Amino acid sequence: MVARAVGAPLVIGIDLGGTTTRAALVDRDGTIHSRHEFDTPEHSEQEVLAALDDAVHELLDDRVLAIGFGVPSNLERGSGRILRATNLPLDDVDLVSHASSRFGLPVAIENDANVATLAEWKLGAGKGAANVMMLTLGTGVGGGLVLDNQLYRGWVELGHVVLRADGPPCHGNCHGHGHIEAFVSGTAADGAAAELYGDGNDARVLVARALEGEGRACATLGEIAALLGAAIGSLANIFDPEIVVIGGGFGEAAGEFLLEPAQEAARKEALYPADRTLRVVRAELGENAGLAGAGLIAFEALAEAG
Repeated sequence: MVARAVGAPLVIGIDLGGTTTRAALVDRDGTIHSRHEFDTPEHSEQEVLAALDDAVHELLDDRVLAIGFGVPSNLERGSGRILRATNLPLDDVDLVSHASSRFGLPVAIENDANVATLAEWKLGAGKGAANVMMLTLGTGVGGGLVLDNQLYRGWVELGHVVLRADGPPCHGNCHGHGHIEAFVSGTAADGAAAELYGDGNDARVLVARALEGEGRACATLGEIAALLGAAIGSLANIFDPEIVVIGGGFGEAAGEFLLEPAQEAARKEALYPADRTLRVVRAELGENAGLAGAGLIAFEALAEAG
């Protein structure tokens, strides 16, 4: 049993990203309180686990009753064991057991895009909808689904659906080619910016040039939007979401250039009635989505612990 908290009960939500990791105290309503942020270590599993432990220590106090992790990885069904993270050095890791034994608290884990989807559905752009799909365009492309008012707890690696056979190689530990991630992620936009403007330029430069009206930047983001829309249309024909939420660092930064053309392209591919009604919208919670969602699953773990 977990000791009763002093004051309002809180949990620690941790959003483990390929580039940046965020941790925060979260209450039952998903409100973010104190937070801690750091660059994600990229060289070894030991470094990543040590950094996560430090983040928990940074926020831990008597009000904290559980910990929730959103991780960019496919997870073993049932146990929640990390099988392999695409863009991080985590391979066959039982993070739940590691954290629960170290801190003596209930621990929950979910794919990072799943927890962001949960938060956007409960608290943000998907609130009130029964069927929601989310794509997070960041270092990679994550995906999450709410089907008939239930978060789908499977892998949901929508970013690794093949968009073009024998296309460009995927990123990190993925050995596939032509996946959605290879075309519409922040990493893909980094590559496009380097091709246009030279080495050292990245997605931020691409978006900034587009905001200035620079033609090549606008055209490149238009191509990314068209591919994103084609992917969304195909996925809509499988899952029939009412709303597709676009989040992630690159997705939100470039949203002005992506959302409307992606919706138009998606409706061209979608079957009736989605060809008229499907909506592609910007995420509302920003970087707080992963934190709030990790907090929500932490409260689920607390309830299960009794």
